[in-house]
Amino acid sequence: MLYISGIEKRFGGRTVLGAVSLRVAAGEYVAIVGESGIGKSTLLNVIAGLEPPDAGKVLFEDLNTSDLDDDARTVLRREKFGFVFQAFHVLPHLTVQQNVGLPLLLRGFDLGQIRIKSTKLVAAVGLAGREESMPRELSGGELQRVAIARALVGEPRLVLADEPTGNLDPENARQVLALLREQVKAHGAAGILVTHSEAAAATCDRRYRLTSAGLAPL
Repeated sequence: MLYISGIEKRFGGRTVLGAVSLRVAAGEYVAIVGESGIGKSTLLNVIAGLEPPDAGKVLFEDLNTSDLDDDARTVLRREKFGFVFQAFHVLPHLTVQQNVGLPLLLRGFDLGQIRIKSTKLVAAVGLAGREESMPRELSGGELQRVAIARALVGEPRLVLADEPTGNLDPENARQVLALLREQVKAHGAAGILVTHSEAAAATCDRRYRLTSAGLAPL
């Protein structure tokens, strides 16, 4: 489903990603671990089409994302990808439920469907009863759970999670990791978890370490 071949990325003459290659099949959940600053988030951004690679290619369902223009990549992300950003990117002027349901609104779902699906995901991340809360009323861990619910609400074909448990206590982290794995398996998606946590990585089917030379299996 996802094939990454020879991805390289440089910033200001410094090589951040060097010859990264990976295959992820439908229903497979893969962990990538590595030190801070090694390029884990950059790799997810390249896979998602948010940053262009300097070399190599990303194939998703046999589609070369480099062949797409910006508008087509935006549509692909909206329709097929679920991205959990490390910085949350929860919109401050929308309620919890509105934030979670936003991807469905952009895809043209009717309001009734959006309410049903978003309520289910809000509950699944442990925020039942907080649907009408504003982001300013939430803790960092709660904002992270909103971001995870938003990423999963559209049943994406590719789940990209960037340190999704970094702001969560151990119990909520366990629940969120179980939910991410469950969603990947239930919908036959491809999933990539980027983390510094060996415990989080252990919930995945395969684990790799990202180094300056590429990916090494663990």
